[in-house]
This record gives sequence, C-alpha cells and structure tokens, in this order.
Amino acid sequence: MTFAAPEPSVSNENEPEAQLVPLTSPAAGIPELITTSTQLDDYVAKLRAATGPVAVDAERASGYKYSQRAYLVQVRRNGAGTALIDPIALPDLSAISQATSEAVWILHAADQDLRCLAEVGMVPNKLFDTELAGRLLGYERVGLAAVVAQLLGLELAKEHSAADWSRRPLPESWLNYAALDVEVLIEVYDQMYAELQATNKLAWAEEEFEAIRLAPPPPPRTDPWLRTSGVHKVRDQRGLAIVRGLWYERDRIAQRRDITPSRVLTDKAIVSAAIARPKNLTELTKLPVFGGPRQRRGAGRWFRIIEKTYRLQPSELPTQKRQREGPPHQRYWKERDPQAFGRLTAARAVATQLSEKHHIPVENLMQPDALRRFCWEPPVAVLNDPAGEQAFAAAARMLRGLSVRSWQIDLLIPPILQAWSQKEAGAK
Repeated sequence: MTFAAPEPSVSNENEPEAQLVPLTSPAAGIPELITTSTQLDDYVAKLRAATGPVAVDAERASGYKYSQRAYLVQVRRNGAGTALIDPIALPDLSAISQATSEAVWILHAADQDLRCLAEVGMVPNKLFDTELAGRLLGYERVGLAAVVAQLLGLELAKEHSAADWSRRPLPESWLNYAALDVEVLIEVYDQMYAELQATNKLAWAEEEFEAIRLAPPPPPRTDPWLRTSGVHKVRDQRGLAIVRGLWYERDRIAQRRDITPSRVLTDKAIVSAAIARPKNLTELTKLPVFGGPRQRRGAGRWFRIIEKTYRLQPSELPTQKRQREGPPHQRYWKERDPQAFGRLTAARAVATQLSEKHHIPVENLMQPDALRRFCWEPPVAVLNDPAGEQAFAAAARMLRGLSVRSWQIDLLIPPILQAWSQKEAGAK
C-alpha cells in the first residue's frame, strides 16, 4: 500500500534549538461538540468535499470505566476543520469512514484507539501511526507531545490525558485539550512522511501500519487473576483460591457496573484477604483494607466468596504456575540447550548492530518473542545448513507464521543465518 506524498519539509540541523512555543488553543477556536445527526451530516459533507489525510483521535475513560469505549472522537481534515464528536449521543459514526475511504488516517499510537473507533463504525482503509513512525525514525521520545516539540517546536499540554472522559457535560478546557490533539497531527505527518522517504524507511513503515490496521484483537488471557498485583506474596494454594475467587467476583461486578475493577476492590485488599485467610466476617473487617465504611458494607459478599474457597477439594485449588507456550525463560537456555543459547546470543548481536546502523529500537526490528522462538527451535533446514539455499525460505515461512513482517525478515534473517553458519564452521 502506498500513500500520496505530501510536500517535504525543509529543516536546518545546524540551527540552534529554539524555545518551544506553547500551543494553547486551536487556531479556529474550540469547535462545538457534535451531538446531533444534523451536525454530524454537516461535518461529513465537509469531509467529503475536502482532500488530504485525516487526523483522528479518541478519548476513553481508562481508570474509571470497565469498558474501553470511546467517549469523545476528534477528527480533522484540511478544508473541513476539526470536529469533536460525542459517540455516546451518536454511536454510529460509519459515515465518517465512508466520506474518507480514500484517505490516509493519521493516529498516534493507533493500536490503542482502533478498537474503540471500530465499535462506533470508524475503520480506516489506510493508516499512518505517528508513534510507530517515530520509533522507526529513531526518535528518543515518541509521545505525541515530544514528537510535536521535536518537529514543530510547539509545546503541547497533556494535562487531561488521564481524565474521566465519560463525564457529561465535558468541561471547555477538556474540549480545548482534545481539539489540540489533532490540531497539528497533519503537519507532523507531512514531516514524518518526508523523513521516512529520505531514510528509505517508508516501505518498512507502510508494512508496519498495515499490520496494525489488520491486527485481530488479542486472545483472552489465560488465568488473568494471576496478574493481581502482589499475588507473589501468597504462598499456599488455598490463599491462591481466595485471590482467584475474589478477582472473578470483582470482575463480574465491575463489568456489570461499567467501572474499573480497582474501584470495586483493590488488588491490595484481595491479596491481604488471601494472606490473612479470615475465619469469619469479623476477622475480615478487622483487616485495614476492609475497615472503611464502603468496604464494610460489601464485606459480607466478599466473605461468602472466601468461604466457598474453604470448601474446595485439593484437586480444585489453583497454583501460580502458568502454562507456558513456546520456549522456556531465557535464563534456563544455557543449561538446557547450549546450542540454542548460542544461536540466541549470535542473533541478538546481529540485531544490536542493525539497530545501531538503522537507528531503530531492537524490539522494532523483530518482536522479541518471535526471535526467541526462532532461535529455540528453528526449522530443520536451518539447523542442517544455515548457509544452505533452503534455510532462508524455511526461516521466512516460520517467521511469517509468527506475524513477523517481510521487511524484518529480509533485513535480519540473512545476517543471522550467516552468523550461525560462521559459528558452526568455527566450532568444527
């Protein structure tokens, strides 16, 4: 997939670093919040008549709500201006996708917003992720404020990034902040696009963006309760059963009430109960984390869950051992399989060299898990003869199955195979 090239920007690297200019309000003022179909139709008509890429952002209420739905959507296109849209009042925004189907959508950290945008019918056909572009270009900091500062010399405030965007009405200062998130995103895109072209990384970036755009949702976590903060302090299976029981009850309540689970019961409270293993309700409420008025009111519910765990048979009790897929933890490689350890060491040395050469973080050259799997159990053709004609093709097939991109395979695998071949030759 290719993008229409914008006009490249010109910069002088020898110029002294200028003081940042605060970006305090949108040039055209804060747009009116779109909450009606008529308002949305008017803006969609402007989008359809305009040209060029489309800047898109979404605000959620992480830390306040159970769901990750969008509570505000921001859209900007040259010729159409900026729109702030309330997806609670207007849950179907598919008309925006239809009006901009031919355009590149610019998002920052797109994987965080694409799912909640899809829930309201907004799905791009072409994508440009400014955070990922910054990584591929070797920027030291890739947050939106840092990127805007580096490329445009503007200071972008981020004071409302963790706000409860489900709040209604939304304060004017929040709307101002939201509008600024897309105010200069098109200008950032213009400069990044030109820089990707100049560094011969545009094709790599396009492949990465398309992989993000088409990525399926992550599979459900196995035993998610094991991620409870502090669970490592629980040393016995009965205590772990309490953690598991309280975690699932908390999750059920949080989902029903659409609030973040920690607002129902904290991880600290769950672990405290699991360690103390109270024999009755009085003992539970004596724990400091259950002593407040709100938790005392719900203590009976929590103790009923705890009581159930006391009746579980030994075979029903959980452990902290997670089912591990793929290779063991790398700290065991040298002892369990010295040859695999040697392959991993050589592959990491190659990745480090390429990272420094191309100014790309190692983890963006290849997903660390994929690299470990490849080094632990490479295809037979690779093991038989890393320098052979079949080795690269076999390696490519395996890595494509692990969602490794073609550009990553082409860049990284030939020198890795060469390093492995030289290592084998030196050992003989």
